[in-house]
Amino acid sequence: MIELGRIQSLEVKRNTSVGVYLNTKDSSKADKDVLLPKKEVPEGIKVGEEIEVFIYKDSKDRMIATTKRPKVTLGSIGLLKVVDITRIGAFLDWGLEKDLFLPFKEQTMKLEKGREYLIGLYIDKSDRLCGTMRIRDFLESDSPYKENDWVKGTIYSINEEFGAFVAVDNRYEGLIPKKELIGVYIPGEEVKLRVVGVKEDGKLDLSLRDKSYMEIEKDAEIILNKAMKNGGTLLLNDYSSPQEIRKELNISKSAFKKAIGKLLKERRIEFIENGIKIK
Repeated sequence: MIELGRIQSLEVKRNTSVGVYLNTKDSSKADKDVLLPKKEVPEGIKVGEEIEVFIYKDSKDRMIATTKRPKVTLGSIGLLKVVDITRIGAFLDWGLEKDLFLPFKEQTMKLEKGREYLIGLYIDKSDRLCGTMRIRDFLESDSPYKENDWVKGTIYSINEEFGAFVAVDNRYEGLIPKKELIGVYIPGEEVKLRVVGVKEDGKLDLSLRDKSYMEIEKDAEIILNKAMKNGGTLLLNDYSSPQEIRKELNISKSAFKKAIGKLLKERRIEFIENGIKIK
């Protein structure tokens, strides 16, 4: 069976002046063939030979074959650029002559012409290929990644309460929790991320920060907590011995200096004689 929206190998059934007609190898005479236009027919191809094509619909809503590779196929997602915006929807460049239609009801935010967005491909009720920005159902949760792996992903949605939802490798579902969302980001932006955890359902928890930054933040909290217990001051500084710092905080002198530097930069502490004080 010829499958709309998919790349498949089809057999050349007949050669005509407008191109070659294709169908599956086991098709019958009653099955409707699909045209591969003449300009795309490989030179010297013969009846009975197979060719790999993508099946979509032309401007007259007829199934047609192409040797071109679209940026998305049925059930997959990819970054597509908006080429036009109308009252009923937007049109996207997906690598074929006919642009992909993104219905208004399938848009999750206001679009900008020329920008790229993460789009999934589906077949609508009228048996037409359309795009959607509602891609969560397209994403898988069985990624090969583990804690502390670095991955690439595309932000596809931002929620003020939860954080940024990410399609890792444009395939797997992940989340940058709100507390980890440092800086200004927008949907469609590609980011490099560290896996901080894999949930029981396989979904990924992600961070924009590396592990060393997380350690500095943790050590800074240790210093602040110790100072608060001492009435807001801590009699340790850059001149304190590694043994004194280890005894008081159970961290190395190097870690102490990095954490102090962070707290000073954030203006959360100040130096006093022989130590530091919480501002």
